Amino acid sequence: MAVELLANKKVLIVGATGGIGAEATKMIKNSQGNVFITGRDQEKLKKVAKANKIPDDQVFTMEVTDPESVQKVADQIHSKVSQIDILVNAAGVGYLKKFEQIEYEQMSRVIDINLKGAFLVMQAFLPPMKESKKGMIINIPGVLGRAPMAAAAAYAASKYGLNGMVKSLREELKRTEIRLSNLYLGGVDSEFWDDIDMPVNRDKFITAQEAGRAVWFMCQQPTSGVVSEMVIQPFNHQVI
Repeated sequence: MAVELLANKKVLIVGATGGIGAEATKMIKNSQGNVFITGRDQEKLKKVAKANKIPDDQVFTMEVTDPESVQKVADQIHSKVSQIDILVNAAGVGYLKKFEQIEYEQMSRVIDINLKGAFLVMQAFLPPMKESKKGMIINIPGVLGRAPMAAAAAYAASKYGLNGMVKSLREELKRTEIRLSNLYLGGVDSEFWDDIDMPVNRDKFITAQEAGRAVWFMCQQPTSGVVSEMVIQPFNHQVI
């Protein structure tokens, strides 16, 4: 059934070089999706493309904080296909620091990638969806986009903003069949934690594969329904 629902669907995965994006790419491609991928790191992007046999002309280096970069990729993709059926925004950056230790430059970077980046990507790929009045957009605000945590002021600000932006956009699009989904993940064992100075037990976290499977599941919903929100957390620190 999953193969039938995703077969030949044009799916764009933004941030395909991250743990969640890479796993989602693999599962969607294995379900016969017609996958396009983007990422900032060209070498990592090539590895993901090679591992999943994605053609070179469907692989794009893109900087989500750069309006020209995003629009250029959108134009290139739309010159090949009329529209993307499913847009998965898996790009993001992690940052956890006590409030008084947050540096302004880092605060700006988190907002630029997690919030403004999502804005630029959706704005670039939404017009053809609006014209056809159909499509799907999946964002990943994470649990910290709806529940507070100490030392997460900067990160939560970016993700709460994303949550609010998506919900507002949903109101604009409710006369169409464009479906917007938010995936709230908590405690994923991914590169998010590589540079975080905080004692955590990553052995008890959700795996990147499980997170990717959640994205894959959301992608395969029939047009008669939509998973508006999904929350997945490690059982040992469930908060919402």
